[in-house]
Parts: sequence; C-alpha cells; structure tokens
Amino acid sequence: MTTSNDVSGGLWRLPMAGAVALLLGVGFGRYVFTPLITPLVEAGWFTAEQTARLGAINLLGYLIGAAGANRYAGWLGPRRAIASCLIALVLSLAACAWPWGMIGYGFWRLIAGAAAATLTIVVTPAIMARMPAVRRPAASATIFTGIGVGTMGVSLLVPQLASVGIGATWLATAVVGALLAGISWFGVWRHLPAEAAAGGDTAAAPASAGHTPWLLIGLVVAAYGLSAAGYVPHSLYWVDYIARELGRGLEAGNRYWLLLGLGGVIGPALAGLTARWLGFERALVAAFVLITLATALPLAFTGIAGLGLSSLVVGAMVPGIITLTAGTVHALSPVARQRQIWGWATLAFAATQAIGGFAMARLYALAGSYATTIAVGAMLLFVATICALLGAVGARTSRPNAPRG
Repeated sequence: MTTSNDVSGGLWRLPMAGAVALLLGVGFGRYVFTPLITPLVEAGWFTAEQTARLGAINLLGYLIGAAGANRYAGWLGPRRAIASCLIALVLSLAACAWPWGMIGYGFWRLIAGAAAATLTIVVTPAIMARMPAVRRPAASATIFTGIGVGTMGVSLLVPQLASVGIGATWLATAVVGALLAGISWFGVWRHLPAEAAAGGDTAAAPASAGHTPWLLIGLVVAAYGLSAAGYVPHSLYWVDYIARELGRGLEAGNRYWLLLGLGGVIGPALAGLTARWLGFERALVAAFVLITLATALPLAFTGIAGLGLSSLVVGAMVPGIITLTAGTVHALSPVARQRQIWGWATLAFAATQAIGGFAMARLYALAGSYATTIAVGAMLLFVATICALLGAVGARTSRPNAPRG
C-alpha cells in the first residue's frame, strides 16, 4: 500500500503537484477569461459591461471559496477536497464553451473562482506539512510559480485558438486542464491520507516575535487586502484595455498578457531572494512600491516600454506579495496564532478582491474607460504601500535584532 512517505520520497513531486493545482485553479480557472473578453464582446456573446460583471462574479466565487475552504477540507479531507476542485475546474472550463447567458455563465465562473480559492488554501499547507523545514522556502516558490506558468500558458493557447472559435478555445483549455489534473492526481494527490488534517503544521517553524502589537499586524493584513483590489484592472481588463481601448488589437494584448505571466513565473523566486537580503518586512514594502509604480505607469506611458514594464512588474509582484506577506505574517505573529492570522489575511484578500471587482465593473460602466479603473487601482495600492510601511517596517524597527527572511 502507498503511504505518505512514498509521496514525500521524491520531494520535488509535491511542490510540482502544488504548482499544477495553482496553474489550473488560478492560471486556467480565473485568468483564461481575461484574454477572451475581447473575443466574447466581438462575437456578441456579451457586452463589455457584462464581461466586467462576469469577472467580478469570478472574484465573488474566490471569496466564497476562501471563506469555506478550511471547513470544506475538514469535512471531506484534503484529498477529496482537492479531487472535487480539480473536477469542478475542468467542468467549468468545458461548460463555458456554450453561450449560456449571464446566469449560466455567471454560475460556472462562480464555481471556477470558488474551486481556485479552495485549492490555493488547501494545497499549500498540505504540501508544506510534508516538506522538511529546509526545503519549505524552495517548495513555496515552486508552488506559486504555477500561477505564472498558467497565465503564460493561457496567453499562448488562447490566441492560437481564438480565431477557430470561443467554444473551441474553452474546450481545448478544458482538455489540457483534464490532462494536467489527471497526471497530478494519479502521481501525487491520490496517495495523500484521506483523513489528513486540512491545515498542516504551519506553526512548526519558529516565529521571531510573540509580542508584536496587533495594530501593526492589522496594517500588514490591510495592505495585503488592498493589494487584491488594486491589481483588479490588470488581472481582469488588461488585454481588453490594450486591444480595444488603446486600439492595439488582440494579438498585442495577448503579448502583454504573456509578459504578465512571465512575471508571475519569476516573482516568487525573486521575492524569496529579496527577503533573504532585506528581510520579509522590508522586501514586502519594496514590492508594494514597485507594484504601485508599475500599475500607474500606463497612465503616463502607453508605448511598448511602458506597457511591457507594467505587465512584467505587476505580474511578478502579485505572487511576490503573496509570498512576502505570508513570511511577514509568520515573522510578526505569535506561534499559536499564525494560522489564524494568515486565514484573516486570505479572507481580507478575497473580500477586497471581490468588492474591488464589482466596484471596478461599475466604475467602468460609468466612466466607459479602463484607464479610470487603472488610476483607482494605483491609488488603492498607494494606500496599501503606506499600510505596509507603517506595519511591516514599524514592527521590524521595534525588533531591531530580528533575523532576516
């Protein structure tokens, strides 16, 4: 009989399976919709305002999944929870090949968002609990590269298929998703103990502070939440903004989406290296400064350099901020409260992302311009930067001898 030791026998297989899960959940389940907005509008399936609302519905699903993931995994066990989410994601991709209208399409986008959030929350601790402490930083970076690889895969796959038809694009994505889900399931996930705890032993590593003021931790959580709303324009509207609003065409929009995905691949590793040099707290502030400037850049420069740099840096800093916030929360929180506080941060991220998605959709309907949503996103990220500066660096200043990442 296969045991959990067999699973961890090849230490690379667990993080790779985690990367595949996030590739499917976030890269395919969420981000495949972004480069398809323009074809959906041009084909008459939906108006631009309706696609904006569908994007917001997907974020609502992510919020629902984030709120219920731990309870869901506790009820089914992580193995069955992961299996059900992989199946739901593949079904949601296949179902979007038909023009169901707003209600039907909205349902499947909601399912995709909920499954993506559940995988994000369940998979990572299930893997980290089975990794030696020395391998956890590399494992975490590997897992989160799945988001960038998925985004890149979508940007390469969609342009090749969009000319064939929207339905063919969704079905091809579903087939690729099914193959990846099957490989990861039979290679890794089916070997997990069905009764394993959903959370994992995330408190096993030592925290450097047990008495950090709660206000400072709250500021870090607030910064993380605001970041989710701030990058909504790039995550939902970036391709359509370039293709239609700037008049560059869908092919150009997809090229910049590919750059954003490339940033997502290098972002986690870059965040880890920076944290080792500056410490998690200072690295987090640096990441917020970069993403704020990169988000605002298209407001001043819409040439190749401006759009390319904005795509690459925002793409890198989104998973980078996730990695650095997790490390900062771990460093600032009392050991017994780390999992709870990370749960609060995840919920804050999902909630502000969902609220931001609906608010940005409404703003676009009123203003008729994606540039307005980008400006609002940059302002939210500026406020997030201030919160991170006050919280993370303030906490580090109060612990001058705290070790680096």
